Amino acid sequence: MAGRRQWRDRAEAELGPGQPARRVRAGRFAGPRGHAGAQRGRCGRVAGRHRRRRSVRPTALAAPVPDYRAAAGQGVQGLRIGVDAAWNDDVDAATRTVLADAADAFRMLGAEIVEVRFPDAAQAVADWFPLCAVEAAVAHEATYPARRDEYGAVLASVLDQGRALAGTDYQKILLRRMDFRGRVAALFESIDLLLAPVHPFAPPTLAAMQSLGAQPEQVSRLLRHTCPFDMSGHPTLTLPGGFADTGLPVGFQLAAAHLGEATLVRAGAAFQRATSWHRRRPAIRDRAGGDTPAGRSACPP
Repeated sequence: MAGRRQWRDRAEAELGPGQPARRVRAGRFAGPRGHAGAQRGRCGRVAGRHRRRRSVRPTALAAPVPDYRAAAGQGVQGLRIGVDAAWNDDVDAATRTVLADAADAFRMLGAEIVEVRFPDAAQAVADWFPLCAVEAAVAHEATYPARRDEYGAVLASVLDQGRALAGTDYQKILLRRMDFRGRVAALFESIDLLLAPVHPFAPPTLAAMQSLGAQPEQVSRLLRHTCPFDMSGHPTLTLPGGFADTGLPVGFQLAAAHLGEATLVRAGAAFQRATSWHRRRPAIRDRAGGDTPAGRSACPP
């Protein structure tokens, strides 16, 4: 979640450790559907009290918190939204349609769609896995491997990988991460936002998710468009943009420059004022296989 951490650190300093996920809802940015852009304005409640941050958490950002409520009403007129057609092309038909429709919607709202080239993220994606393993190993240090028998096989293997990584290899990952962060930051010198997929395909079923542990190449593909922003530290916002033929929701994401959360709120709120995807719900099937009344009324054909 490094790509969303700026929201959390800003809020946690004001509300206390562990509070943002409940009071500011900083943890609601990930996922294929997302939530109403206007809700991001709630983060504005902590504005104006940033001077006390470092006494609460030394690592919290000291930058002032923008007025997210004001940003939510500004619209996207004049914003430059970058689209990398090549990076966005390796997706299924439903995701490609969602991306095209989102670009059209922003264009009609007054934004300028700009063709860009996103830095090669292949190494960043590859580095994400061992880096995540090391962070997980540190987080579980008090209980793993001392209580190994209480851990599942998949998580145990991740922790073992993190504990086994050599310090020199870890440092190389950090150096490559710094380089990648700089190249992504340079991209935002010419654009305000980047429009990209969340996943390259519609949400997988529970059965498919359970088999991902045996398909490392599929896991890499699933994370191809999200973990690069974890590695670069750029904030992102996921928004619902349509449905796949299976009836499952498909989203897209916007990325912004470092500390560009207000621009994300601005664009997300404008998009959701102009569209209704965030108000729709997939049909809920009962055990007999029929649609419930709530499902029929909430998600019109």
